[in-house]
Amino acid sequence: MRVGFSTVRGLPWTRQASEARRWLPAFVLASLVLQPTAPAQDEQPTFKSEVRVVDVLATVRNKKGAFVSDLGRDDFSLLENGRSQVIKYFSRQTDLPLTIGLMIDTSMSQKRVMEAERIASYTFLEQVLREKKDQVFIMQFDLSPILRQELTSSFLKLSDALQRVDTPNMNDLHSQTGGGTMLYDAMLKASKEIMATQTGRKALIVLSDGVDTGSEASVMDAIAAALKADTLIYSILFSDEGFYGAFGGGDGRGVLARMARETGGGFFEVSKKQSLDAIFAQLQEELRSQYNIGYVSDQPVSISEFRKIQLTTRQKGLTVQARGRYWAQR
Repeated sequence: MRVGFSTVRGLPWTRQASEARRWLPAFVLASLVLQPTAPAQDEQPTFKSEVRVVDVLATVRNKKGAFVSDLGRDDFSLLENGRSQVIKYFSRQTDLPLTIGLMIDTSMSQKRVMEAERIASYTFLEQVLREKKDQVFIMQFDLSPILRQELTSSFLKLSDALQRVDTPNMNDLHSQTGGGTMLYDAMLKASKEIMATQTGRKALIVLSDGVDTGSEASVMDAIAAALKADTLIYSILFSDEGFYGAFGGGDGRGVLARMARETGGGFFEVSKKQSLDAIFAQLQEELRSQYNIGYVSDQPVSISEFRKIQLTTRQKGLTVQARGRYWAQR
């Protein structure tokens, strides 16, 4: 699910106003009020600055797990804190721009699966990225989060960055002063410093065994940051089962599943029956099969708070995947 607030700040000056600027006093120009244009259709709405639109991103599946992409606005029911809301804006377009953060666990527990992650990520980006339309950044995390490639639409830059993604070398390990794998810190950094400044559909895709041994942030902090940045988390559990041996401690499934569930994303697990390539193919299909639903809450925001959302379909037998809350900013 995704939440966004849209504003209209004004229209371009007319040629006459531009000429008059040379002669009118500054206080006169400052008093001019520019009116926004009315939306031509509700799939591409524009709003006055005081209107706050909650934008919900969702996917729907039938009993067999197949995506359902032919529903209309009236097929959905939406509640906020238990109160029915009017769906004002609706779109089922599948080619809307994407902003993706590829988050790769490069801790020593991933060393033996690193090359498989790199190859599968390369194939995924080659298939999903539409240059000049979508944007992707790559961040690795182990002893600390490292941004390997800032947001770009260039597949060449992203493929080059993937070659630099790797586990720590001996010098890195010897110079370590903090904890170990910083999964939560990396998710927090990506949401606050990158995703929060972007608009449109946004998703963090994390490849990890889910084990965090050094973050200052908690899993709740990471989830809250993603929710406030209107960002879905798609978690892919990819672990080296032999790394932890008899000591155990390698079960990060619950953490990864929780991050995905609470942000409206999805959880996947690499296994003998399901390869990483197959998971990326499913993920690509899901990102292209989403509904955009917008509404204006019937309750003005008096304090900043999380509000619960319940999105369902009126048709029985369908499952809606969407986040269960959003951040209402005062």
